[in-house]
Amino acid sequence: MAPGERIKCLLQIQQGGNAPQKYAGMVDCARQLYAEGGIRSIYKGSVATILRDVPASGMYFMTYEWVKEVLVPEDASNKLKMIATIIAGGCAGIANWLVGMPADVLKSRLQTAPEGTYPNGMRDVFKQLMEKEGPLALYKGVTPVMIRAFPANAACFVGFEFAVKFLDWVAPNL
Repeated sequence: MAPGERIKCLLQIQQGGNAPQKYAGMVDCARQLYAEGGIRSIYKGSVATILRDVPASGMYFMTYEWVKEVLVPEDASNKLKMIATIIAGGCAGIANWLVGMPADVLKSRLQTAPEGTYPNGMRDVFKQLMEKEGPLALYKGVTPVMIRAFPANAACFVGFEFAVKFLDWVAPNL
């Protein structure tokens, strides 16, 4: 995840503005990062990515399973199961980002900062963010993330459940 996240963040921050674009695309970005700082530069923010993804993913799947369990009785119809999947998937996406957003903000700032800006990694990012912007800065950008979270993750889990049903149907016939 980390190389992709680093490259994505760098390409995102170069969009807009008046400065000329430094990177011509993903491969060019990776090539330049490697030339400037070796493999460490490409993987900058790996620990931050793990600190975001592990708790957020745990919350994601736990929420999905819990909400489905609460909403679906043993004898539920397929229609009720589908509605529960949509609700549980959407709730899972929101829970994921409520937990992951602060670490994502810190990770993105670390990955897009010029070399040497944060010698102690996320600790320095966090300290500077708290001093200059306060705790609410950990949730910068939360509105568009939450607007997208429910429908995107509801659709993801509907697709997942369809795939499981399809594989359950196909497997005995192999």
